[in-house]
Amino acid sequence: MARQPFSDLPIRWMFFYTFSIVLLINAALLYYGFDFSVELSLTDAAIHTFLLVVATVAIIYNLKYYRPPEWKYLYVLMLSVSLSIAWACAASNISAPVFPEDHNYDSWLNSALPVRMIIGGLFLTGVGMRCLLWYDIAAQREELERKDTAEKMSKEAELYKLRQQLQPHFLFNSLNSINALITLRPQQAREMVLKLSDFLRGSLKREDEQWISLPEELQYLEWYLDIEKVRFGHRLSTNVVSGEDARQLFIPPMLLQPVVENAIKYGLYDTTEAITISIKAWTKEDMLYIEVQNPFDVALQQPNKGTGFGLTSISRRLYLLFGRQDLLETTISGNIYTTLIKVPQTNDKSNHN
Repeated sequence: MARQPFSDLPIRWMFFYTFSIVLLINAALLYYGFDFSVELSLTDAAIHTFLLVVATVAIIYNLKYYRPPEWKYLYVLMLSVSLSIAWACAASNISAPVFPEDHNYDSWLNSALPVRMIIGGLFLTGVGMRCLLWYDIAAQREELERKDTAEKMSKEAELYKLRQQLQPHFLFNSLNSINALITLRPQQAREMVLKLSDFLRGSLKREDEQWISLPEELQYLEWYLDIEKVRFGHRLSTNVVSGEDARQLFIPPMLLQPVVENAIKYGLYDTTEAITISIKAWTKEDMLYIEVQNPFDVALQQPNKGTGFGLTSISRRLYLLFGRQDLLETTISGNIYTTLIKVPQTNDKSNHN
């Protein structure tokens, strides 16, 4: 929102002090410089200063509601000159009848009129230029806030879309597995349906959360792995290790599931052997590190040729959240595929739900 004139106490006090000083200088000049009486000096100064306040408020509010996009500086100059002429003439016409018997004062008002017009014009031009700058800065700030809000909403919408795209992908695989188990192993099919229900219930609870603790994310991952272990039986085992320091840190929700799903895909799909997926979490210099390792068949799989939607979505989410491209790394050593996720820890704990 554009800043309102005199909307805070310091500005009102500055406004008051400025015109108090103008009043005193004007009165002192008339009294000491031109030997007018104290009453006349104060009256003249009060009338001129009051009307100058009116002219100043007029230019402030005029510029608040109307600032031409072109020739705005010329507009301020013309407005200031017009108001200064009106101010000097009005003040003189009001002041003269107050002391009609003082012909020296009447003569002085006429001779001082051009000087006061010039002084008033300079003063009002300075106020006008300051207000123009003030309102332009406020308008630029408001425009930046609108752009920041729009970018934030766009980023949040894309993050939400990425998170939602993971669920249909996972549900499709889970329902296919349940369908395959119904005839051959109905008890396991029922068990998988229950575990899928727990998993989806946990997903709904995290729908609006931006950050969750690492233990919560690992619990969510455990529900996912329970489903996959029903699907693959003894062939799939996991080893999860997390230090006490790492368990105090936070992570965007549902960040690990696509990594583990990728590990299962390349570790189990084209082999009948049992595998162990290792998940390790630790912290270093305000950064949470999470490493996922899985073996794969070198002859059949080439995971580095295409990481699929899962890892691509994680890389995109991390970039949108932190503005960095180096927070997801994948390496291959022998038949071990390693995915490393780095999560910077924000100092704003208000985001941690």
